[in-house]
Amino acid sequence: MDRLDLTADAAGVTAQLVDVESVSGDEAHIADLVEARLRGCGHLHVERDGNVVLARTDLGRPQRVVLAGHLDTVPVKDNLPSRVEEGLLYGRGSCDMKGGVAVQLRLAAHVAEPDRDVTYVFYDCEEVANERNGLTRIARTRPDWLAGDFAVLLEPTDATVEGGCQGNMRVEVTVPGKAAHSARWWMGSNAVHAAHDVLARLVAYRPREVEVDGLVYREGLNAVRITGGVAGNVVPDECVVEINHRFAPSRSEAEAEAHLRELFEGYPVRVVDTAPGALPGLTHPAARAFVDAIGLEPRPKFGWTDVARFSLLGVPAVNYGPGDPNLAHTDDEHAPVASILECEERMRAWLSP
Repeated sequence: MDRLDLTADAAGVTAQLVDVESVSGDEAHIADLVEARLRGCGHLHVERDGNVVLARTDLGRPQRVVLAGHLDTVPVKDNLPSRVEEGLLYGRGSCDMKGGVAVQLRLAAHVAEPDRDVTYVFYDCEEVANERNGLTRIARTRPDWLAGDFAVLLEPTDATVEGGCQGNMRVEVTVPGKAAHSARWWMGSNAVHAAHDVLARLVAYRPREVEVDGLVYREGLNAVRITGGVAGNVVPDECVVEINHRFAPSRSEAEAEAHLRELFEGYPVRVVDTAPGALPGLTHPAARAFVDAIGLEPRPKFGWTDVARFSLLGVPAVNYGPGDPNLAHTDDEHAPVASILECEERMRAWLSP
């Protein structure tokens, strides 16, 4: 594909985007298409930084909102090209989150006189480690690009506003042992066997349910990987249990880390990845106005999203986009055509004078 056709409806634009493979780290082509198409819109100021594309109106409105979406997907698994069956658009990224990006592009191209200035941000590497995230880099090097009174991240939410997000932390808990020949096992100490204590603590753990601004966040603590052993005839001298912790946005990263160190007292604990949560911020007037415009009761966001980035910058933000988040990353990933069209219609009404 050499050009995006934004005269197609939002579902049609989603299909075009899905058919451009853009696994994390390989977003250059899709960023080229987005940049080229938006540079043809005379009402927009367009800039490019790496594979992050910014487009913005500068109409002198008293309020500015930021609409953000990531261009990358998780790896493809026999789910390209896109197809439509019984009102469902299938294909990698159809749910997470090219449906939301299509809505952004349609609004950017066709709402030339919004009642507030709008910044559209399209970024790369959201689906991988935080240090590679394009929005992480832009927040550090070009924070003016993300400045605004309110932000909407068009992640899949089933077309319902989801407030804030959970914090996310991964740690490695190391269980020591002593190597020995497996034929003389009594001369060693098996670290893999000893890891049962760490696993028992996880099994006994009861995650909290925490109410924040009227939304209830369910925390989680799960072993996601176990490694240990060097050969088939050697008693392992070390076992590492990797653990993922999802914590309510009322808990800071430092508090989350302290909680894990207390829980696994007696073992070395190393933080390997961390990202803060974001408070819902639904009491902010701009957020209330958006919720009212969508017309549905907001829900908590289970998972981490880049609303946390905006929260750190002092910009209240919510998640809102087409598609069921439970279908993100699945082999049969899909989004209802009606949901994609509905999101554009409601957001267009929200931005219209």
